[in-house]
Amino acid sequence: MAIPLPLTSYSPISTSSSISRTSFVPLTPRHRNFFSEQNFSRRILISCSSSSSSSSNNGSTPESMNGSGLNGQSSFPGMPSFDGTSKPPVKWRRVLLKVSGEALAGDEEQNIDPKVTMAIAREVAAVTRLGIEVAIVVGGGNIFRGSTWAGCSGLDRSSADYIGMLATVMNAIFLQATMESIGIPTRVQTAFRMSEVAEPYIRRRAIRHLEKGRVVIFAAGTGNPFFTTDTAAALRCAEINAEVVLKATNVDGVFDDDPKRNPNARLHESLTYQEVTSKDLSVMDMTAITLCQENNIPVVVFNLSEPGNIAKAIKGERVGTLIGGTWNSTVAAT
Repeated sequence: MAIPLPLTSYSPISTSSSISRTSFVPLTPRHRNFFSEQNFSRRILISCSSSSSSSSNNGSTPESMNGSGLNGQSSFPGMPSFDGTSKPPVKWRRVLLKVSGEALAGDEEQNIDPKVTMAIAREVAAVTRLGIEVAIVVGGGNIFRGSTWAGCSGLDRSSADYIGMLATVMNAIFLQATMESIGIPTRVQTAFRMSEVAEPYIRRRAIRHLEKGRVVIFAAGTGNPFFTTDTAAALRCAEINAEVVLKATNVDGVFDDDPKRNPNARLHESLTYQEVTSKDLSVMDMTAITLCQENNIPVVVFNLSEPGNIAKAIKGERVGTLIGGTWNSTVAAT
């Protein structure tokens, strides 16, 4: 049996009087959730504040008024904000950027070049403002490469790989500090626990960080020896449901020959997974390529040292070599 519920609305307060009008509507089961104590108090707050003639005291935050979320972006991906602004079209909305340790070294005069990390941070900042979610996997070859040191002074491969994982944590913390210095909220997650300096890798927490507009840096590889950080990049990409692996290197992409030895080497604009494996192209290790192939994850190989390339790759513009996919016709060539 429906119970009549009085609903009282008030006209704007004036110096003369306040007139109330009461009407009755039946309370049905579909209204019960709406008229809970929390929702009902919120409804009264909105009704009272909306009667104000001042736009500065309308009881609504800028985010609720223009539909903007973090960094002033629309809360609805791919949709224009209510204030009339709209996001430019991009190819991917969640990406994983793989940065090698050698690339962080820059001119190799030191282990980490601050100019390189700042360039990465600024380009990532530019695309996060477009609403693109960015995760990063860093290598550690600029500090220590396990496969190179294995066997030296009795150091076995497993121990050497663990040292290399610690090197990736160093790079991740440095890159995090650089990003946060220019206002990018960043979290570092490690494959094994180092709770004093970083979060442990938890898949659902990582995804939540991305949804909130934070950059997540994955360190310590997969947490297992004998696996490269390329494999870690492919694995994390699949786990967080990212749409592409962007591999930043020191070359312009994948060539049919070594461009350092052969100046006439031709750059491939696109390749299939089968071509990479059959031609034994040195793009990523076979474990990483196979993982990308099985999960239909495209890979873009591009030159990190070229200014603007990171932003172009993240936005899906044609740069470097695309593996396992096709360039969208709406993506502009550069």
